[in-house]
Amino acid sequence: MKRDSIYYQIFKRFPGLLFELIDVPPPQAQNYRFESLEVKETAFRIDGVFLPPEGATSRVIFFAEVQFQRDEALYHRFFTESLMYLNRNRSQYDDWFCVVIFSSRSLEPRDKKTHRIFLNSDQVQRIYLDELGATNQQPIGINLMQLTLASDEVMAQQAKQLIERVKLEETDTLPKNEILDIITTIAVYKFSSLSREEVEAMLGLTLEQTRVYQEAKSEGREEGREEREAEMLKLTVPLLLKTGMSMEQIAQHLNVDIEAVQIAAQSST
Repeated sequence: MKRDSIYYQIFKRFPGLLFELIDVPPPQAQNYRFESLEVKETAFRIDGVFLPPEGATSRVIFFAEVQFQRDEALYHRFFTESLMYLNRNRSQYDDWFCVVIFSSRSLEPRDKKTHRIFLNSDQVQRIYLDELGATNQQPIGINLMQLTLASDEVMAQQAKQLIERVKLEETDTLPKNEILDIITTIAVYKFSSLSREEVEAMLGLTLEQTRVYQEAKSEGREEGREEREAEMLKLTVPLLLKTGMSMEQIAQHLNVDIEAVQIAAQSST
């Protein structure tokens, strides 16, 4: 997945959205969890793995790849990593499925012969977002995917239309507040240079009520707290060192890591 920022965030928060795209969703699709997993003893990290819920009777693992740029080695890497994971985690699944999501068919690798055993099987599905049809004829989950393809000029209009549709229609797969969170997440990532007020005006929403804003606000508070603690250590550590206390004693006294004490001591010299 190359950690495409928008899709990584969307699938992490709403893993069930993947199953809006595929032909045969698994049982308990809404309870799957999305993970980025390392394959031990290799240099592989798989960014898009959908794991079945605990206790599921059908333990189907889904591997997903989102591709917004050309990569001729995509299939070789994707299938190699997926099979390596399956080999090392045989007790965790009883079936597997691969989903490759392209923004456009033109980005698909030209060599389809080498991996035809996978590409022609019922265990691999390729999806081209720009071929899914008109937005007003698709389920809301599909519309959310298509929204990521919109140009800056039309994205705001499409987002507002989708918001109005969400407010008016019944939704089965995702609660309405979560759908609005996905829309705002996409907007915030695509228009990262805009202020909160500008994004609110563009979407007609109050971002303070959305998860993406609350998480960003919480992260900001955490960063501010860490900065304040670092400044306090810069003042406190030199004074305690002058009393004859060792760095280990200071770390224990202040209930902080020894590394933090060492950094504070170095910055004061």
